[in-house]
Amino acid sequence: MGHLSFWRFSFYFAFLWLFSFNPKFEAQAEITFTRINERFYLLNMNGATTESSQVKVHSSAEVLRASESGADAAWTRDTGQQGGEISQSENEAPIKTPATTYDDNKEPTTESNPSDRGKKSKRSATYGDKNLDRSTSGDARSREGFVEPFQGGSSSSSSRAEYRRSGEEVRGSNPRQSEPHLDTSTFALSGDSAHNQAMVHWSGHNSSVILILTKLYDFNLGAVTESSLWRSTDYGSTYSKLNDKVGSRTVLSYLYVCPTNKQKIMMLSDPEVESAVLISSDEGASFEKHPINFNILSLLFHPAQENWILAYSHDGKVYSSMDFGKRWILVHDNVMPGRFYWAVMGLDRESDVVHIETRIAKGHAQYVKCRAQRCTEGNRQFLFPGYVDTNSLVVQDEYVFTQVTKSGRASYFVSYMRESFKKMKLPKYCLPKDMHIISTDEKQVFAAVQEWNQNNTYSLYISDSPGVYFILSLENLRTSRGPAGNLLVDFYKVEGINGMYLANKLVDNHIKTFITYNKGQTWALLPAPATDVAGNNLHCILPFCSLHLHLEMSENPYTSGPITSKKAVPGIIVATGNIGPELSSTNLGMFITSDAGNSWRQIFDEEHNIWFLDNGGALLAVLHATTPIRHLWISLDEGKKWDRHSFSLAPLYVDGVLMEPESDNHIITFFGHFSHRSEWQLIKIDYKGLFTRRCMDGDYQTWYLHNKGELCVMGEKQIYMKRRPGNRCMLTQDYSRIYSSEPCPCTAYDFECDYGWERQTNGKCSRAFWFHPNSVAKSCSIGQSFLNSTGYRKVLSNNCKDGGKNMYSPKREACRPRAPQGLRLTTSQGELSAALGSNVTFMGDSLRTSIQLDFGDGIKITYSNLSRTDDGIRHIYRTTGIYQVTAVAENNQGSDSSILFLHITSPVERIYLSTPVVAVRGKEANLTIVVWPSHTRTLTFFWWFDNSSEPIITLEGSITHTFQKEGKNKVTVQVASGSTVMQDSKVINVKEFFRSLLLSFSPALDEHNPDIPEWREDIGRVVRTALSQVSGVPEEQLLVSLYSGLPTTAELFILPNEQTSSEHKKNNGDALQTVHIFVTALNQGLIQFELKNNIRIIVYMTQQTLAPLVDSNAIHSGSAMLMLLSVVIVGLAAFFIYKFKRKIPWIHVQTEDSQEKESEMISTVGQNDTMSKVKLSEFPSPKELMEKEMEARSRALIISSESAKTPFVQD
Repeated sequence: MGHLSFWRFSFYFAFLWLFSFNPKFEAQAEITFTRINERFYLLNMNGATTESSQVKVHSSAEVLRASESGADAAWTRDTGQQGGEISQSENEAPIKTPATTYDDNKEPTTESNPSDRGKKSKRSATYGDKNLDRSTSGDARSREGFVEPFQGGSSSSSSRAEYRRSGEEVRGSNPRQSEPHLDTSTFALSGDSAHNQAMVHWSGHNSSVILILTKLYDFNLGAVTESSLWRSTDYGSTYSKLNDKVGSRTVLSYLYVCPTNKQKIMMLSDPEVESAVLISSDEGASFEKHPINFNILSLLFHPAQENWILAYSHDGKVYSSMDFGKRWILVHDNVMPGRFYWAVMGLDRESDVVHIETRIAKGHAQYVKCRAQRCTEGNRQFLFPGYVDTNSLVVQDEYVFTQVTKSGRASYFVSYMRESFKKMKLPKYCLPKDMHIISTDEKQVFAAVQEWNQNNTYSLYISDSPGVYFILSLENLRTSRGPAGNLLVDFYKVEGINGMYLANKLVDNHIKTFITYNKGQTWALLPAPATDVAGNNLHCILPFCSLHLHLEMSENPYTSGPITSKKAVPGIIVATGNIGPELSSTNLGMFITSDAGNSWRQIFDEEHNIWFLDNGGALLAVLHATTPIRHLWISLDEGKKWDRHSFSLAPLYVDGVLMEPESDNHIITFFGHFSHRSEWQLIKIDYKGLFTRRCMDGDYQTWYLHNKGELCVMGEKQIYMKRRPGNRCMLTQDYSRIYSSEPCPCTAYDFECDYGWERQTNGKCSRAFWFHPNSVAKSCSIGQSFLNSTGYRKVLSNNCKDGGKNMYSPKREACRPRAPQGLRLTTSQGELSAALGSNVTFMGDSLRTSIQLDFGDGIKITYSNLSRTDDGIRHIYRTTGIYQVTAVAENNQGSDSSILFLHITSPVERIYLSTPVVAVRGKEANLTIVVWPSHTRTLTFFWWFDNSSEPIITLEGSITHTFQKEGKNKVTVQVASGSTVMQDSKVINVKEFFRSLLLSFSPALDEHNPDIPEWREDIGRVVRTALSQVSGVPEEQLLVSLYSGLPTTAELFILPNEQTSSEHKKNNGDALQTVHIFVTALNQGLIQFELKNNIRIIVYMTQQTLAPLVDSNAIHSGSAMLMLLSVVIVGLAAFFIYKFKRKIPWIHVQTEDSQEKESEMISTVGQNDTMSKVKLSEFPSPKELMEKEMEARSRALIISSESAKTPFVQD
């Protein structure tokens, strides 16, 4: 459903290129079309209407932005460079075109001379052998047009020549009334030549009122800048301009018509000028203007109440009006476009119910049901348990569809007759990537499903009545995408014949057209005609060659499209197609069948738009051309013979044809223009002159519906009535098409394979390998019975009786006692996690049994004789964690159990990665991630070390790791909590050995410590620079890391010189001597820095730590043991120094007493207020400091030797 976007397979288009006048000019058409449920009322046109093939599925394609859809049909033309103009006067006299025969010996003349388009003022138009000079403002009148007969599909070659010749049009002033003729008149919408868009409405129901809204749409501004409203009360003979009635300065943008009362009309003003609606209750004779405070993008009329309207605004809000737009009330905000629906009469209890999809978060929405005028939070119902995917709610007929995606896989749900939602079940290994609802006619769902192994095709699946269990009907349907991205499926329902469909299927990389007479149970190729339009034999033999049809719907509502059929004319289909091994876009012709697809005839070898006239008794054909034309073709005998009529004196660029459906009048209107800058030309054609009288009983004949000779179609024999071909009598609107209907005995092909069963080559249904039928229904209790499937289910709408029905119908069996089976345990939201403190509702299936439920947090409950748990069992968890929820069902036949592991979580606010700044190569280092607030086993930790391609995943927030590479190693940890992922990183210096000193600072630093990482990094950098300047040790060998918290402390890491060999670094005493340099500088208060004005911070040594001076490899060499012994001796020396520190004035170390208030410092540097400020630039030079330290080292070594009696080993 496209994300399961449930989209109608029919199409909508906003602005589309329609007619190409020349390489420089193309006419654009602003197009919408009729919805079956008339969400927007558009004019229903025979042939142009989409009702004959569209399915009844609302979608995002159905409620369109106002810029993308009109409420009524509209067309657009290009207003490019002005060419020569020919216009008719407003009071045009009718043109009567009697029947005449063309001279078969003359070649056809061109419809128009392209070179004449550049002329202005006057132009000479050639019609046959006559020249007619006309002024652009002159009165264009003609008394006569002429008719040329053409035997369509005849086997004689002369008929081909007759069709090709136009002949000389003989004109007479007094044609006989008995001859077939058309009465025409032309009206020009003067002053609107610059308008490039128009919308038209015919009130219908034998009303003579036609409304036309013309607009000048500025594509650069994206707005309507001018408009005119025209009204005719005489079926389009004349029009009057209504701009003064609606306001001379009012710019109108859209026209809407109430589908239940077409006298009620609503028009929208352009919001760039003013935001208002104009309302008429008398077919546009008068209007009332009502200002509104929002911009309407689309309207949805109630299917029964003429005054009830829903409006969708530009900011995603839905408003309701109960008085046809005079007052509006906000229903809901954050509504997804096109996802709001009125109640379906007979299904929803209240007629003012509104079904809405509201956006909650990115990718998540809710299904809300409420009353249109009372949709407050307390009155809203949430009928689907949990969130749904955005753009997935569809309310259509008896069904409500929606979609939920979890872990990248979508599940589809359906509610039938407004009952609880059930998961739609497709064959197990269908594994759908996408689903679109095609049809919900006759209480059955047709769906286009893209399976896991399909890319550009979809498969057709059909359901049972509740829309739950689907079976495969046809694989690899041809699909494409429309301009708005909506899915277009080559699937067509033939009107008037129950169960008859056409589809284009991909077979061995060839697109072929197939037909079914039993609602998709079996499919077959179309037989090609025996001859072409010229009577030449085609020699097209099935299955290698067949007829292929284009099944797309028309992009322009004023054209018939490539295929058309009509309920009033069962069995007749007219379509564009070709003959050969596959469907092609070249060498196209027009084909017709009058026996429901069993045989076909070619009627034209060029594309034509074809409509049904006279309640389906006649056919109108207009050449689909990019050049101007002035002829049309009419057939009264199902396309066997065509008469050509002239409808205009001057060739016309035809933008569309409009007719009133289901009416007793015989009026059609051609819309177009003579040149790119001429006014709109409206040509009214009355074709009543084609007939001599109304049809009587003797004018009809019967025909049998059959499928290749088989008279039983969809379980019955049907006999239809139709007018005898060639009779020039008018059909009455209410005559019965079906003469008789008789049910047939049921056979195997009146049944389709049930869910989980597949049709074999022998015609029988056998169980699929993956299907394990449950022979007993879950609701079956002792003493009751149930229907057990035999592998077949009757095709819906099939009317077969008796016969073999009992062989294939489900068998009734008695229920037997059984142990609980199939117990499931889920949350009401269908999730495996819940927020801390939220109310968790557990759902389960059981069978009149006892259920014990253990929530996993120490609370257990028991339910006795529980039959259903529709309302669920609620529980609240107080702490985070993972809980094992267990349900056990028992009865006297046995028991069953189900386990659910539920994660109770709370949001993670922040994290901090705690790592050592320096680690020893080959030794384990502890890494810890701190999470706020704390969680218990509900988080997942992903540890990334350097450039590793795979993380180490843990459920605990700490890990030990051994670094094998010296240098800088980056550690990154990600903490995942549900859909939230947080990250922190640190860089660790890995060395074979190092020294470190713990540092402390003047108390003043604590007062300015904000305890944030950035501040600690800056202070560490300043201290490192000071230490390097005093000691002369390069900054690259020093690291200073401040710890979080108070008091402020830090650690100094002294790294070995990278330029010294590894063995030398481990065996010399330079490391210890370097430490002594820092100890002296720190104890003498030489390390200082200025925090801010008048605030000086002194750095002290707190404690010396002895990192191992050993190889990171586990090799216990003699030299390593000697080094360890040296460390012990140094430790003893340090102890003696500490004991006699007051007797050795040139040794200054820090002492620490945990029982006292502060560490006591002994220093030769006085700390008083009169002490002069020392800056880093005033520190002793490295040379001076080294000279002093050399003397200190000599004395220290002598004392150490005398005290420990063990020398420090050096190379």
